[in-house]
Amino acid sequence: MIKIISLICFLLPVLASADQFQIRPDAPNRYVVVKGDTLWDISEKFYEDPWKWPFIWGLNKETIKDPHWIYPGDVVFLDRSSGTLRINEMETSNVTQGMRDESGVIRLSPRVREDISSHDAIPSIPVADIAPFLSRPLVVDKDALKKAPSLIGAREGRVVLGAGDICFATGLSSDMGDKWQIYRPGKKFIDPDSGELLGIEAIYLGDAEVTHFADVSTVSITHSVQEAHQGDRLVVPSIDTSTNYLPRAPASSISARVISVYGGVSQAGQNTAITLSKGARDGLEIGHVLALYHKGEVVKSEGKSYTLPDERYGLAFVFRVFDKVSYALVMQTKLPVQLLDRAQNP
Repeated sequence: MIKIISLICFLLPVLASADQFQIRPDAPNRYVVVKGDTLWDISEKFYEDPWKWPFIWGLNKETIKDPHWIYPGDVVFLDRSSGTLRINEMETSNVTQGMRDESGVIRLSPRVREDISSHDAIPSIPVADIAPFLSRPLVVDKDALKKAPSLIGAREGRVVLGAGDICFATGLSSDMGDKWQIYRPGKKFIDPDSGELLGIEAIYLGDAEVTHFADVSTVSITHSVQEAHQGDRLVVPSIDTSTNYLPRAPASSISARVISVYGGVSQAGQNTAITLSKGARDGLEIGHVLALYHKGEVVKSEGKSYTLPDERYGLAFVFRVFDKVSYALVMQTKLPVQLLDRAQNP
């Protein structure tokens, strides 16, 4: 009896959520996973809300801490009776490891099992689109970069530096390691509602390696994406965060603004990184999914002004969180994402 009650308690979250899953009218009964798929876009082939895949795949988010990996070649089946997806179950439900004798007894025989490398696993969201953001860009407090080690110049009066160049820096010590990233202070992130300074985005310029430590250390620029100059700052590289994201709605109410589109443009499309005006102090976490809204326009009719309702047009997936701001990837959008658009609980 205890085991039965425990099983029921385990299944309750899945069963309670099943009614909320809207199966797409064109959903297939089966799908073969191919290289380049993600859990998000596979779920999107079957459901209107792909971000709910921890429940859609028959998982309990309280007990499954990491995403449910699947692999190219796996067959995904839609169980329309339960509203969930299953992997290879219909193909493996029959016993294939043994032979049935005349008495009806199945005699099993040993067989070789081949495991797929975890490197071939299907990720939750497109990792390639967010990889550059996992260790950069960097959001810092107002005076953080001012205290960081700085480039003071190069020989022969050179002022423009790039990959392969040797330069000199102050403020470095051997206990900090020899691998560094080069940054320059960029745009200020201002909360459009309160006017608070949320942080400063540091512009990533490249990578550097210290070849000799001293009061004036010798530094070699090993990689460059933009020209470096005297006064640019050195920062210890961030440790890449895990890409095993578990999508979910925030537990508390969140209402953020889009305050930047990476790349300096004013609009964003699908698979573009955007910056939101809320962060860890507001309850945002990696994996949170937010709905995107356009502010309703003001129209006039018969001499009166009316404000149209805000329009929901897409979803964004939070993948990196700082104290006061966050970076999110636009996963779905029917319209261009614009600055000052709102992101809130889906």
